[in-house]
Amino acid sequence: MSLSENASLLEALLFASGEPAEKSRLALAAGLSETEIDEAAYQLREFLRESGSGIDVVRLDDKYQLVSPERYAVEIRTLLDKKRNAPLSGAAFEVLAVVAYNQPVTKAFVEQVRGVDCSGVIATLCQRGLLEEKGRLDLPGRPLVYGTTDNFLRCFSLADLSELPEIPKNEETDALKNTNKDPSVLDGQQSML
Repeated sequence: MSLSENASLLEALLFASGEPAEKSRLALAAGLSETEIDEAAYQLREFLRESGSGIDVVRLDDKYQLVSPERYAVEIRTLLDKKRNAPLSGAAFEVLAVVAYNQPVTKAFVEQVRGVDCSGVIATLCQRGLLEEKGRLDLPGRPLVYGTTDNFLRCFSLADLSELPEIPKNEETDALKNTNKDPSVLDGQQSML
């Protein structure tokens, strides 16, 4: 199998970018339609996988990026002399779930759902590139709102947030849905349930 000109061009653009590149920008740079970019990405991905390449193409929402396959993670960490990251705590996973299913959300919303202060956990998740500030609400105090990042999608092997599993329905979640909530905390937020 050989690559089409469009797939070769996409490979060059993604290599030069080094970071996730939006499909619309790739299409503009290549002089192609977004559909042609999708087709070229599919062909490039298949070519790289069939050839056993040390490079892969991933889709992250409406972006594409060249990445190394997971099977080489140990060797790459050794080369880059990176220390193995400590695993995420249960609290960090809870905060990620609240944000992923409800974004954009304020810290106050996350704290109301969890019932504890989340400042440290949110700061850590931002430092690790799993959450980021997405702006401010137009409310008194202009609270920051947070959302997930492309790195979150990459770490959890998701193409986009629609691939998140559904939240199970049970009596406890139904009761939470009907609980009175402080509107000043939830203003601008969507229910997680």
